[in-house]
Amino acid sequence: MKLQLALDRLTWDECMNVLNETQEQIDIIEVGTGVIKEYGMAIVREIRKAFPNHIILSDMKTCDAGGHEAKQAFEAGSDIVTVMAFSSPLTIQDTMTVAEEFGGRVMVDLLEVKDQEPLQKLTDLNVDLVSLHVGKDQQKEGVFNSELFKLVDGFPFEVAVAGGINEDTAEQVAEGNPDMVIVGSAITKAKDPVAVAKNIRETIKG
Repeated sequence: MKLQLALDRLTWDECMNVLNETQEQIDIIEVGTGVIKEYGMAIVREIRKAFPNHIILSDMKTCDAGGHEAKQAFEAGSDIVTVMAFSSPLTIQDTMTVAEEFGGRVMVDLLEVKDQEPLQKLTDLNVDLVSLHVGKDQQKEGVFNSELFKLVDGFPFEVAVAGGINEDTAEQVAEGNPDMVIVGSAITKAKDPVAVAKNIRETIKG
């Protein structure tokens, strides 16, 4: 079970500072959508240079022009890119084709997916990595809970989970045995990011 740190709603300097502090506790660095919109691929390149041994995920949330956006991210040093499940199958396929060319991976974001029908389509496209995701706005009505794992029951995906996960909820989330646990502001906005990251890491890794 890997710990993925999501960098969202942060300045460039804040991103680099929290990474420098928590780098030993995290496995995957997620450059969040808002950070990418603010700073583009330049910050991905900087993070790649500064943290050569970490997996970098660029949360592109691609919904069109999949091949082009994937190429941008992989050329900047990303290992994984995200594409939305509601995208055209052609968009997902183009993203996956480019990922294969770069030796990278595609994570399909299941934001707002409510039933298993779209998941069968993803299986037909040979998708192998998805994220169960409670979006920031949705979190006003509740954060990630283990009931959401039922959505991917019976499918051969690697699964990442995200959505307001913190020290209090990490144990419950870990009981679902996801492959990746994504944590953002619980770490990045903490008074002691290292301590929080360490606690969550110890919880999810048993």
